[in-house]
Amino acid sequence: MKGVQYVVDENGRKTAVVIDLKRHAALWEDFCDVAVARSRAGEPRESLAAVKASLRRRGKLRADG
Repeated sequence: MKGVQYVVDENGRKTAVVIDLKRHAALWEDFCDVAVARSRAGEPRESLAAVKASLRRRGKLRADG
């Protein structure tokens, strides 16, 4: 793939990658999104209703929103 280069160790194993961001900015953004999502997989979650209620209590969201 043009614009993607692999860094290999002394045994020829791929250890890193260099990406041409001018050519593959969208690919990099997708990679980062997946990495962030995976890193947060074990975090506690809140329902949309709970988030909206919290925002309403703090005056950040109208009652009809």
